[in-house]
Amino acid sequence: MARDRDGSPGPSDAVISIIGPGMTIIGDCQTDGTVRVEGSVEGSIRAGKAVVVGKDGRVSGDIITQDAVISGHVDGRLVAASRLELQATCTIEGEVQTRRMQLEEGAVLNGKVLMGADAVSGPGKKGALPATDKVPEPAHAS
Repeated sequence: MARDRDGSPGPSDAVISIIGPGMTIIGDCQTDGTVRVEGSVEGSIRAGKAVVVGKDGRVSGDIITQDAVISGHVDGRLVAASRLELQATCTIEGEVQTRRMQLEEGAVLNGKVLMGADAVSGPGKKGALPATDKVPEPAHAS
């Protein structure tokens, strides 16, 4: 856990959880802070601040967060309520919902894209990130 200089716990958004190279998580991950994936996750990730998927990172499941930077492979629904950056080395297979998106040349995006304020919190929707919402089943599930 992150700590301030006086030793007291810092804000939860300062915490960065790292799934390192060679590590595989099977199951859902949830944090108020940031998750960095350099290994693989077979399950959904819900992060209150951000999700970063490194060049060799893989996620087979949904990602729900405020900001996301994707360099690796994601197979599932990706919801970034504020900003999504898809770097040149990424491959996305599934639905993307975001307010704003930066797409670098070379990035691969196969699926449905919904952008703008209505994409993440439109009429009749509760928004992408309330803690009480159940993480949705991946779009590719049977």
